[in-house]
Amino acid sequence: MLHKFLGFDPTLTLMTFALTAGVLWLIQPLAYRFGLLDCPAGRKDHAEPTPVTGGLAIFVGCAIVFLWTRSSSPALHSFLAAAALLVATGIYDDLRDVRWYWRILIQTVAALLLIYWGGVRVEQIGPVFGLGGVSLGWLSVPFTIFATIGIVNAMNMIDGADGLCGLLGLAALAMLAAASVYAGNELLASRLSVLCGALAGFLVWNMRTPWRPRAKVFLGNAGSALLGLVIAWVSFRLTQNKGHPVNPVLALWLLPIPVMDCLVLIARRVHEGRSPFSAGRDHIHHIMQDAGFGPTRAALWLTGFTLLSGLLVGQAMRMDVPNPLLLAAFLVLCVAWYLLTDKRERAVGFFRWLRNAPPVLPAKGAVREIE
Repeated sequence: MLHKFLGFDPTLTLMTFALTAGVLWLIQPLAYRFGLLDCPAGRKDHAEPTPVTGGLAIFVGCAIVFLWTRSSSPALHSFLAAAALLVATGIYDDLRDVRWYWRILIQTVAALLLIYWGGVRVEQIGPVFGLGGVSLGWLSVPFTIFATIGIVNAMNMIDGADGLCGLLGLAALAMLAAASVYAGNELLASRLSVLCGALAGFLVWNMRTPWRPRAKVFLGNAGSALLGLVIAWVSFRLTQNKGHPVNPVLALWLLPIPVMDCLVLIARRVHEGRSPFSAGRDHIHHIMQDAGFGPTRAALWLTGFTLLSGLLVGQAMRMDVPNPLLLAAFLVLCVAWYLLTDKRERAVGFFRWLRNAPPVLPAKGAVREIE
C-alpha cells in the first residue's frame, strides 16, 4: 500500500542507497592507488586529495538494482548504455583531462543513444508557449541533443561545493518523482526511487557533518555528467509521454539554479570574449562563499530555493496560470541574476544581507560546525 500511495518502492530505494554507499567505501583505496583524485590546486579550496568516484558508485548501484529487478525496456537499456559511456569518459577525464570538444562529441553520442535506441526525445514544445500540440518535426533530434548537452554541462558547472550538486540533483529527482506520481506514471516513479536512493547514498560521503568537516568523496566529471543525463532522461520521458503528460515548463523550475547559473555565465563569458567552458570563481556558490556562506549553508539555501520554486510553479500550473507566463518568469529570473552579478561586489552584498537576515537563518553556532 505504501508503494502504491507514494509511487516509490522503499525497498529499492534503501537497497540502492546501501549499495552506493557501500561501493564508495570499497573503492576508496582503489581511487588512491590509481590516482582517481581531485588534488588541491588553483581555484580549488579543498584541503587534501579527494576521490572522485561518486559517479562510478552511483552508476554501479543503479545498474545492479535495475538488473536485479529485471527491469527491461529499450528506454532503460539506452539510458544505461549512455550512462556507461559518460561515466567512462568522465573517469578518463578525471585522470587525463579530456578536451571540451571531445566531451561535447561524446555527450552527443549519448543523446543519440537515448533518441534512436530508447525512443526518448523532445517532440512537443507547444505547451511551453500555450500553442497546444505543436510538433518539432525534424528539429526534434537536434533539440534533444542540445537540451541533453545543456543539462549535462549545467550540472557539471554547478558542481563546485560539497553537497551542492548532489542536493540540487536529489531535489530535482524527488520533485520529478512527485510529478510522475501525480501524472500516474508509476513505472517512472519506481525507477526514480532507485536513482534517488543512489544519490542519497553518495551524499552520505559527500555532505559535511559536525563529525566530518570535509567531503570524503566527490562526484567527479563522471558523476556530474551522469546526474545531468539522469535529469534529462527523466524530464524527456515525463514531459513527452502522451499517456502521462507533464508540461515542459515545469522541468525548468525543478532545476532553476544550475540552468540559470549556466546560461548567465555562458552569456557573460561570451560577451567578455572568453570561452564558455573556461574555469573561474564566478558561479553562484563562489559568490555566496565570498559573502560568508559556508559550503553546507550555501547548498541548503539553494536547495531550499529549488524546492520552493518547484512547489510554487507546480501549484501555479494546477491553478491554470498560463505556461508562457511561467516561462517568462524564469527568463526574468535569469536576467535579474545577470544584472545583479554584473558587479560582483553588488552580488556579494546581496548575499551578505541575506545571510544576516535573522528570520530565516538558524543559530550561528549550529551552522558553523558543519561549514
